[in-house]
Amino acid sequence: MSLKAYQTTQRTVEDPRDTEYRLFGQVTRALIEAKESGATGVELLNALDWNRSLWRTLASDCSSDGNSLPDSLRAQIVSLSIFVSRHSSVVMRKQASIDTLIDINRTIMQGLAAKTEQAGAP
Repeated sequence: MSLKAYQTTQRTVEDPRDTEYRLFGQVTRALIEAKESGATGVELLNALDWNRSLWRTLASDCSSDGNSLPDSLRAQIVSLSIFVSRHSSVVMRKQASIDTLIDINRTIMQGLAAKTEQAGAP
């Protein structure tokens, strides 16, 4: 099976929450690797930019009329996105730790995992 066919099948079969969880895992891993390696240059900037881009996409989705999440949750996600963007800038200037961003992502991942488990419960 070709990679393209596998990816198409995965998109068709994978639950959106699972996709979000997997993406958060990849982005968070990049942040952790940048931290553990002591990266201060391009690797750190790439990880921060990827994380910021993920949050910007979530905020954009939450701002759309077709989003079915409760208004209060949508507002919280948009607020977190703004915080992540601002905090990322502070981390880039070496005035704050990347740990806060990692913790936020891990918390979101825990929520996504819990929702997935609840959805699969009999």
